[in-house]
Order: sequence, then C-alpha cells, then structure tokens
Amino acid sequence: MNAFRQIANLISRGVVSLVNPGSQMQGLQMRLHADEVKDNMEHIEPYGFTAHPHPGAEGIALFFAGDRSHGVVINVADRQFRVAGLKAGEVAIYTDEKDTLIFKRGNVVELTTKTFRVNAETAVEVNTPTFTVNASSSVQINTPETATTGRIVSTGDQIAAGVSQVNHPHQGVTKGLEQSGPPVVGA
Repeated sequence: MNAFRQIANLISRGVVSLVNPGSQMQGLQMRLHADEVKDNMEHIEPYGFTAHPHPGAEGIALFFAGDRSHGVVINVADRQFRVAGLKAGEVAIYTDEKDTLIFKRGNVVELTTKTFRVNAETAVEVNTPTFTVNASSSVQINTPETATTGRIVSTGDQIAAGVSQVNHPHQGVTKGLEQSGPPVVGA
C-alpha cells in the first residue's frame, strides 16, 4: 500500500445506518465510501454526554495506521435537527423533538420543552434574590406538610382549605368584643 493510500485510509466521513445503544460503548453501523459498510464501530462520545443518533446522521471515522478492519467514530452530527442561528459563544443541547437547552449571551440559560421534571433524591434548592413563576392555568404544590414562613404578597385572592382569604363570611357572627365563628368553607 502506498503512503498516499495509507494516509487516505486514516479518516473517513460517513452516514449512520444502525445504532446499538445498549452496550457500554455505543456501536454504530456506518456507510463510508459508496460500497463500504462497517458494523459495530465504537462511538467515542465526550465524557458526560451521550445520544442515540437517527439513521442518516453524519459521522467522522478514524482508522488507526490506516487499517480499515477496526475503526472508531469520534463525532456524529445531524444537520436536520441542529439549532441554527446561535450567537458567537452560545452553546446548545438539542433533540429531534425540538427540546433545547441554550446557554445564551448575557449569562442567560434557557430550557425549552413540554414537561420539565427534576428528580432529586434529597432536596432542590433555588438561591436567588427574585423568583417568578408565570403559569397560564394553575400552580399546584403537593406535599404532606407545608411550612411557609415569611411574607406572601398576592394581587389576587388566595384559597386556603376552601376558604377565600379576601372575601369569606363567618359562622355565628356576634356583636361587640365576642369571637365570631370560623369562616364558611366554599362560600
């Protein structure tokens, strides 16, 4: 094999045909040159990141010493789903369903998805001077015990145990300094 041919055999661009995501090192079947198909090529992914690419995604394959019998895929990209139009310095993680996590300019991180779920075994903490929730239909907190300390400011009514905090009648209303009865639930 001449030196030029050996150098040309070191690297190849290809297209993903099949994915085996179940192994410790993901295996890919790659279509490289027109008639060259390589099975179970190890996909070397960056530490802490993994993805299951769709068939048709493109990758770069390396063959050590130009030996085409065993190669690895070092990068896979899919132009079909890539987030376009980022500003210089911005970083995005994305899926084919248009979920995105974008690290934007000005130290803004933006997550876009349909359902965002955090599974934390011990606790979730948010430390910030201000915290805003914009919910167009409802807010619900499910907990066996709620201890709220501090001041809650609301421009709308709050309903606690079925009792309006703004407008509620009392049972057994008395005159003078005597104590009235409890609020009427659901009134």
